Amino acid sequence: MTVIVPTLLAISYFGILASDVYVSESRFVVRAPSKGTVSPISAVLGQAGIGGGGVADGNDSVGQYVLSRRALEEANHDNFVVNAFTDEDIFVIDRFGGLTGSSQEQLFNYFIGKVAIAQGLSSQVMTLRVSAFDPVQARELNLRLLIQSEELVNSLSERARRDSLTDAQSQVDEVTQMARLARIELAQFRGSEGIVDPEQQSLAGLQMIGKLQDELIATKTQLRQLQTYTPQASQIPFLRTQVSALESEIASAREELTGGSQSLSSAMARYQELVANSEFAEQQLAISLASLQEAQTEALRKRAYVERISDPSLPDYPEQPRRIRSILATLVMGLLAWGVLSMLMIGVREHRD
Repeated sequence: MTVIVPTLLAISYFGILASDVYVSESRFVVRAPSKGTVSPISAVLGQAGIGGGGVADGNDSVGQYVLSRRALEEANHDNFVVNAFTDEDIFVIDRFGGLTGSSQEQLFNYFIGKVAIAQGLSSQVMTLRVSAFDPVQARELNLRLLIQSEELVNSLSERARRDSLTDAQSQVDEVTQMARLARIELAQFRGSEGIVDPEQQSLAGLQMIGKLQDELIATKTQLRQLQTYTPQASQIPFLRTQVSALESEIASAREELTGGSQSLSSAMARYQELVANSEFAEQQLAISLASLQEAQTEALRKRAYVERISDPSLPDYPEQPRRIRSILATLVMGLLAWGVLSMLMIGVREHRD
């Protein structure tokens, strides 16, 4: 019972009934952009470019994808997976749905039992192994998973590049709008105040006041001289009138420059604020344009992709089941069980005696 019956069952199953299992193998590596150093422009804008996570992250993504429901759904879009594992020539125990149900969850559990992916201990090369009951189907399923992995990596890379460019372009658009509004405000101020440049106009006003003051000093000096040496001179009333006129002009010019809310000094404060806003917006626009150019350059230079080391193989002999090894293993286990049970029986008899 412990040796002959299990051995006969193992001979029947592994020697006659069990279907041959063929394993197709492919090798690849994900080439992804590594994280580079942050440029001064990126540091100012708080961006680190479009850099990816390197080869390791790319391999992890592919490894998780291959054993996912999405991979099964895409590979089985034409019922290839179901047809490959439900063929009538496959032994009922090995066949999908033979002794169990045929739900999607059971199909997924059956599928991940036929697919294995691993990364080398000393390299970044990934090995994808797919088992099937037909060598052509094993290679086809391996090829489908490999192509789907390539499309996944390409889509993730393209999305990262697109997001980076979109962010950079949106920032340029925002800063461009800000610069345009600053220029419009400056133009509206000049139009409403009737002043092109308050600073230049103030400088001209100060120069005019300086000239009037020089003329006033000269007139007062001449007036004092006449009053001292020729008090009855006919020019004295004219000079007094000229002094009064010059003082009035100087006061009016000073009032225009510094007095009240309509003065040039008040307009200059608003003008300087608008000019500062416009210059700041222009600087931000220049930085944003440089950042956009940098993002475009990085997007063209850095692109993740799957590089095949070896294409899916077409197996020419089945790797499983290992018929002789399995039969011998069953025989050895049966002998061990027989020996253990025999020792137990001897102990029971001795105890009764």
